[in-house]
Order: sequence, then structure tokens, then C-alpha cells
Amino acid sequence: MTNNWCCRYLHLCKGYVLCTWTQAIKTLRYLAMFKKRLCMQSNKMQWLQRYGWEILPHPAHSPDLAPSDFHLFGPWKRHLGGMAFDTEDDLISELRNWFDNLDVDFFRVGINSLLSRWQKCIDLHGDYVEK
Repeated sequence: MTNNWCCRYLHLCKGYVLCTWTQAIKTLRYLAMFKKRLCMQSNKMQWLQRYGWEILPHPAHSPDLAPSDFHLFGPWKRHLGGMAFDTEDDLISELRNWFDNLDVDFFRVGINSLLSRWQKCIDLHGDYVEK
């Protein structure tokens, strides 16, 4: 994924956020896909700052899961397991289809469990938190 491609995609997502709540939910789904790969080169950071998007802090080489990992990427990996894609567009098409077919409750449950996991982490003074 190139830096320019990522910025173009973020710009596209910004348009979705301005449209409707349903599209905003879908946009957040797509952004989760890029969270780990967003290597914060200067024009990406400038783009995010210009549009007021916040990236949650997470140590670069932490053994813990990033906040977006624990709920989304397990099912995502299971869905994509064994698949092969000839082009980046094929992969993106498959991911969009997967995101479009997710139930809205999938993310409600994920967000609710994120809050409880963060609280557990606070209560354990930063120690590892199991599901």
C-alpha cells in the first residue's frame, strides 16, 4: 500500500463520514483495516490533523493487541483464510463485501467490549488482558 494511495483512501472515507451515520459506520470499518499499516509518514499525519482525525496511541512494537485488533481482525482473518488475490483491487473488493455484510451489532459489541477491556487494563496497571 503506497502512501499516496492511503491518503486518497482517507479522503474518500472523509466523504463517507459527512454523508450518513450508516456510511460513517462503514467508513470506520474500512479505517480499521488500515490502522496497523498506517506508518504515519508526514503527509498522512498532515492529512489526519487537517481533518481532525485522531489515532489512538499505541506503542509501535507492543506485544499487546492494538485497540482495533481484538474484535475486528480475528473474524477478518478467519474470513480471508486460504484466499488468494491477484490484485489489490480484488482484495479491497472482498473486504468491502465482507464489511457490507456485517451486522451493525458486530461493532456495537466490539466497542462495548473495548471499554471493559480498557478498564481491566487500567485495573491491572497495564498488565495483559484476556478476553
